[in-house]
Amino acid sequence: MLDLKLIRSDPERVKAALARRGAAERVDELLALDARRRELLPEIENAQAERKTLSKQIGEAKQKGAAAQGPMDAVQGLKERIESGKAELEKVESDLERVATALPNLPDPDSPDGMTEEDAVVLREVGERPSFDFEPRDHLEIGTALDLIDIETAAKLSGSRFAYLKGDLVLLELALVRFALELVREEGHEPVVPPVLVREEALYRTGFLPGDRDQIYEVPKDELFLVGTSEVSLAGLHADQILDPGALPLRYAGFSTCFRREAGAAGRDTRGIFRVHQFDKVEMFSFVEPDQSAAEHERLLAIEERILTELEIPYRVVNVAAGDLGAAAAKKYDCEAWIPSQGRYRELTSCSNTTDYQARRLGCRYRPADGEAPRTMHTLNGTAVAVGRTMIALIENRQERDGGFTLPNILHPFGVPERIASR
Repeated sequence: MLDLKLIRSDPERVKAALARRGAAERVDELLALDARRRELLPEIENAQAERKTLSKQIGEAKQKGAAAQGPMDAVQGLKERIESGKAELEKVESDLERVATALPNLPDPDSPDGMTEEDAVVLREVGERPSFDFEPRDHLEIGTALDLIDIETAAKLSGSRFAYLKGDLVLLELALVRFALELVREEGHEPVVPPVLVREEALYRTGFLPGDRDQIYEVPKDELFLVGTSEVSLAGLHADQILDPGALPLRYAGFSTCFRREAGAAGRDTRGIFRVHQFDKVEMFSFVEPDQSAAEHERLLAIEERILTELEIPYRVVNVAAGDLGAAAAKKYDCEAWIPSQGRYRELTSCSNTTDYQARRLGCRYRPADGEAPRTMHTLNGTAVAVGRTMIALIENRQERDGGFTLPNILHPFGVPERIASR
């Protein structure tokens, strides 16, 4: 949620920033509702004070046996004004919250202009793309031939975009998770296995609602939702808390299964396990003081790049365009892996600086060392390893003519073979 004081004090700057995201038109509506709210509050308070004074006068008059009809009529009129004012105030506050929660975060000035994935700016390419003396296969063809991926049986059981992973691919998944958790723990992130079912409030407070509702699985009977990322659960670790001076930064790494409806997705992305409804992920999350969030963002990106480098996956880093950011993000980097079967880079991991947007909704505050009043902290998130897509990148970039594929040395101590091929 944006700082209402900032919007009041500098509405034109806020509108100019939100225009980069195609969301400036609601600022005036928000300000009008805020102005009406600030008019109503003193009106109601003054009417209540006047009613209290008149009620006292009525009581004194009755004790003396004097007439009090005039004040009694005035009190009745005030009562109606108060009730009407409170009813309007309730509606205005509801509308104000609805508009405020719909506004996205202000984009960082360093986020490039544009509204689509194609508007992202490539910062660097790292690693050598493989060259093959044969036509490279995609991960599904390889995985099916080796009896590692079974899409057809999963479709009978659960519908489209689910998969059975089998054999050595299961060991590869577990190795990736353990490798990532050990690496990020070394970098100061405490491992967490968080809940994956959360209340609606958790999604609102992290900025995934109201905008992303069609992508989220609901369990109406229990009023719970399946998370699309453990970011939601990790953000709640310090909700409604005021942390002591010196407590920040706090860093976590959540491992969880994630669920996304992927409504509207079509085409080649729905083949295999690239865009599925259920997948596992290790997610980094940081709580920091505001003046540290830019540096923390670069730090998370460096960890993601370290992971990709150690896995020997060729990748590139892009700075995502302002209009293509998620609601909570002010700035976002994507690391995109080279996918030989598609002949292009595809998103593998991302990391976002959400500044104070989530923390303001969550009530995450800290006491500064100078003894001043509590301040809102900043939150950031970054993918350490998205297991399914990482396996795709490994399979396709390390495939061999006979249909097998090798695995990088860094994973061998975690229980995977040097090479996976037909038996």
